[in-house]
Amino acid sequence: MVGPSLTPSERDVASRRLKAGFVALVGISGALIAIQAGGSLLIITAGFVVGLALGVVLLWFLLRWWAEFLPSPRNDR
Repeated sequence: MVGPSLTPSERDVASRRLKAGFVALVGISGALIAIQAGGSLLIITAGFVVGLALGVVLLWFLLRWWAEFLPSPRNDR
């Protein structure tokens, strides 16, 4: 039988990197939209910061939503 390819500590590191990458992607997206709109440096920076904040909120929502599908004693799965 084959076991998991990642140790629990490696899985935690990978999970944190994936979460940080998701938040960064949303932040960069906000900055790129501001660049396409022809915004000044202040507007581009604001787009990046607001995008990061939105990325954190989206990540929080997705993690809470995903937790509903995981087995837990509360759900009797």
